[in-house]
Amino acid sequence: MQRHLAFVVAFLGLTSPAFAQPVESFESFIKNFEATAVAAGVTHETYAKAMYGLTADANVPALVTAQPEFTTPLWDYIEKRVTAWRLDKGKEAIAQNQALLTATGEKYGVDPYLLASIWGIETNYGRVLADPQYIRPIIPSLATLVHQRRVRLEGDTADLIAALLLVQRGPLDATQLVGSWAGAIGHLQVNPTNVIKYGTDGDGDGAVDLQNSLADALATSAVYIIGLGYKPGLDWGYEVDVPAGFDYLLATRDQLRPISFFTELGVKRVAGAAFSDPSIPVFLYAPTGAKGPKFLMTNNYLILKGYNFSDSYAMAISHLEDRLQGRGEYVTAWPRDTQFPNLEQRRGIQEALIKLGLYEGLVDGRIGPVSQAAYAKFQASKGEVADGFITLHSYEELVAAAAGQ
Repeated sequence: MQRHLAFVVAFLGLTSPAFAQPVESFESFIKNFEATAVAAGVTHETYAKAMYGLTADANVPALVTAQPEFTTPLWDYIEKRVTAWRLDKGKEAIAQNQALLTATGEKYGVDPYLLASIWGIETNYGRVLADPQYIRPIIPSLATLVHQRRVRLEGDTADLIAALLLVQRGPLDATQLVGSWAGAIGHLQVNPTNVIKYGTDGDGDGAVDLQNSLADALATSAVYIIGLGYKPGLDWGYEVDVPAGFDYLLATRDQLRPISFFTELGVKRVAGAAFSDPSIPVFLYAPTGAKGPKFLMTNNYLILKGYNFSDSYAMAISHLEDRLQGRGEYVTAWPRDTQFPNLEQRRGIQEALIKLGLYEGLVDGRIGPVSQAAYAKFQASKGEVADGFITLHSYEELVAAAAGQ
């Protein structure tokens, strides 16, 4: 998973492929990385047992470039994860583990339905944990990621060292420490760095094992979420209606404003619902533009992006949490007829925004809040509705505008 709340690492004008070029063979990397690991506290014995003799995971490059959080329309991403099956199985899982979920929620202050939602999205309530298609020893995968030098090299390096430290600590050895191709571990898929930082013994057996103990996994994720700044009792957000002529340049997460700021501008909850507390700080989020569903998001939504950086992921978690509690679908329809740019065109959009002096981020084709905010400024300069929603039309107009510079 992509874990932290930092929104961008900016290198002006540079492209950012999924992987940079390795600087050495995999065998040389394994040998040379030992000094880095030992300096971080890994013993020579642990390193030798876990790392020597590894071969690179050939599946990793394709998995990096195919991450659905960045390649799938938002409504498709959500609907493929918040399904009738997942709702039914979620209700069963909650009923079977009600006492544990309730106790964990009460002890740490995290809504148990949020924990259940993360559990459901990440591992289908633990069902995939025995499937080698998804779950494998993480040290070979992390070593491959570090050797290949993808964009988040610093984070991958930290996770590889953390995984080695987890093996050194026990109870799991390098073959038993399993997780996703990106190194996330256990029922709720926490990356090794955060297992080291937040790992919690939820079942009282003296060990932290997120793979085999649901109690440990729930406790660890609860402590992790609180550590990110989660506020107990605060909802993730509210679907809203926005009046015609609204200034979408106010839809920025750089500054949270009280709900009352937006209600005074005509923003209302959908279906006539009322806000319980107009002083709650929020930001307006229109993930699919002025024509799609719109939301006032609290800081707890941003906390979910600390668990996984993708807005698509945070939206799916939030929606599943609502549905597991018996709340309904979104009221406003998605703009399903939208045509989207492909990866090359998305990079072209970012390059054009740089040329127009509106963007200083990576040219990686991953359209997120920074790219969207830059495009909103372009729309405003053209007298368009500045909702920041990037489509195939955005590519065409930006390339034309950049060519005229």
